[in-house]
Amino acid sequence: MAEVVSIEKLDFAYNGRVVLSDVNLKIKEREFISVLGPNGGGKSTLLKLILGLLRPQRGSVKVFGLSPDKARPRIGYLPQHAHHDPRFPTTCLEVVLMGRLGKRMSLGPFKKDDKQKSQEALSSVGLLDLAGRSFSDISGGQRQRVLIARALAAEPELLLLDEPTAHIDVAAVNEFYELMERLNEKLTIAIVSHDIGFVSSRIKSVVCVNREVVVHPTSELTGDTLQRIYGTDIRLVRHDHRCAEKGHQWPDS
Repeated sequence: MAEVVSIEKLDFAYNGRVVLSDVNLKIKEREFISVLGPNGGGKSTLLKLILGLLRPQRGSVKVFGLSPDKARPRIGYLPQHAHHDPRFPTTCLEVVLMGRLGKRMSLGPFKKDDKQKSQEALSSVGLLDLAGRSFSDISGGQRQRVLIARALAAEPELLLLDEPTAHIDVAAVNEFYELMERLNEKLTIAIVSHDIGFVSSRIKSVVCVNREVVVHPTSELTGDTLQRIYGTDIRLVRHDHRCAEKGHQWPDS
């Protein structure tokens, strides 16, 4: 499978504080990975480096063999915090249409193709019937799916999602993961998450990140290790995986 993301010997720091150190990571076409780790450990930073929103102090990031800024039109992104003003009168379809802005060559009204692609994106998340509804009037889980549709409207090949289940209920979380599995048939997906239950049962690969960018296969995530990382005891279920730490690849097992 072709490489979608290639990161080599990457270091990144905020104001002199090292957040990511000597990161080596490869994500292949149609992989479904989770970037796992504690809050403040560098997970969101890693996604922003892939997007080209941040630049490393050392090392390289390539996406589809290109620099992240050149590859950005091929990436769909759902940020951790999507702010909206509930008083602003916008429909679900209008929110999704915003995902088409990067595809346009000129200003002016959205074209027929933009609306068609946006409706297809809403349909793919099961919400086409809500196209004309106010975005503020739908549930939290439905809003999250509309925002995913916004990312899909850009027709991405790589989908990056930052803590996408942080503010939705259990039923919506299950629906979200089922949706991700369907989308993974066509897209490469990387999800930042602290949800270890998700890692144990859903994904194909796991990249574990803490502030020092220590990466473990799940078999090495002992109770002591998890307590140091998360501050609580957590039980993991063994599953097939691939982890990368400083260029080292563990075989599937």
